[in-house]
Amino acid sequence: MTSAWPPEFTPLPALTRAEGAYVDGYLDVVDLVARLNPARTARTYGALRAAQALVAQAVALRDALDLMHRRGEHEVHAPTLARALRALDGERRTGRVTLPQDPLD
Repeated sequence: MTSAWPPEFTPLPALTRAEGAYVDGYLDVVDLVARLNPARTARTYGALRAAQALVAQAVALRDALDLMHRRGEHEVHAPTLARALRALDGERRTGRVTLPQDPLD
């Protein structure tokens, strides 16, 4: 018998607001780069729109890192941020940036 409850999601680790903005900004950039991936896109207009949006997202990502640095957050806690990325489906999202499997392999 299957459960009627939805699957439980991995909880996000505790992050500062700037760390959260860093993770969110990074994933936004990853999503845009995935839309730009020539091996995975079919339309130039969609890629053009992603390239235009990438500029603004890069600025937002820079601002998040600048805020962290100005607040004295000089260390990036990679294991904690990696847990946050996994909780936000980062593995699947970053996988779209790479080349797809060659069907001849």
